Amino acid sequence: MVIGGTSGIGLALARHYAGQGAQVAICGRDLGRVDPDILARHPGLRLYQFDIADKAAVGAAIDDFACGALDTLVVTAGFYADAATLERDPAAGTRMLHTNVGGLNNAFEAAARGMMARKSGHLVAVASIAGLLRDYPGASLYSANKRLVIALCALYRKTLAPFSVAVTVIVPGYVDTARLRELNNCSAANKPYLLSEQQALVHMVKAIDGRVARSVFPWQLHWMVMAFNCLPLLLRRLRDK
Repeated sequence: MVIGGTSGIGLALARHYAGQGAQVAICGRDLGRVDPDILARHPGLRLYQFDIADKAAVGAAIDDFACGALDTLVVTAGFYADAATLERDPAAGTRMLHTNVGGLNNAFEAAARGMMARKSGHLVAVASIAGLLRDYPGASLYSANKRLVIALCALYRKTLAPFSVAVTVIVPGYVDTARLRELNNCSAANKPYLLSEQQALVHMVKAIDGRVARSVFPWQLHWMVMAFNCLPLLLRRLRDK
C-alpha cells in the first residue's frame, strides 16, 4: 500500500511493484490525479481516497485492502508550506504537522497491528534531506517536521524489532517532480544535485527491497548538509538572507 501514491515518487513506486506482480493499493486525497492510462496498464491496482490525517479512514482502508495481512506500507504523503505561506496563513503550519507527523503515525499505527500479530511486515516512510538539518533560529518549520518523521521512524523501528517488523526511512534530496516544479516557478533546474524520478526510484527500491534502516541520497547533498550543520550558528542563520 502506498499512501500518497497518486503522483510523483509515490506513484512511481506503486507502478514499479504492480509491474512486478504485487497486489498494490494507491491512496490519496484526490484519486483524479491518477492517469487513467496507468490504471489500464495495471488493472489490479486498488484505489482508496482519504486524508492521512483522518485516523479512522486510514485504518479502514488498511483493513479493507489487506484484511490484517499487509506486507509493506509506504507513506510518501506530505504537505509543504514555505515561510511566505505560513505568514499569510499560520494555520498551514498545523496542517503540515497533522499531515507529515500525525498522519504518518496514524498509518504506521494501523498497519503495525496486523504486522505485530503475524511477526512480519515492513513500514516505509519518505522524509526529506531537510530533516537532517540541525535546528537553529530561523530554520524552517518544514525541516522540523521532517526531523520528527525521521525520529518517529527510529522509534517505531526500535519498538517493532521484537516483532520482526522492519522500518525504513528514505531521506531524498531534490527530485524533479511536478510538485517541485510547481513550487519553483515551473522549473527545478536550479536545485543542487537534482535527481529524476527514475533515479530516485532506483535508490528507493534498493532501500525498500534491502529493508535498510535509513537511505539518504544523493550523497553529495548529504555531505553538504553535514558540512552546513558544522558551521557556527551565526553562519547558519545567514542561510535565510
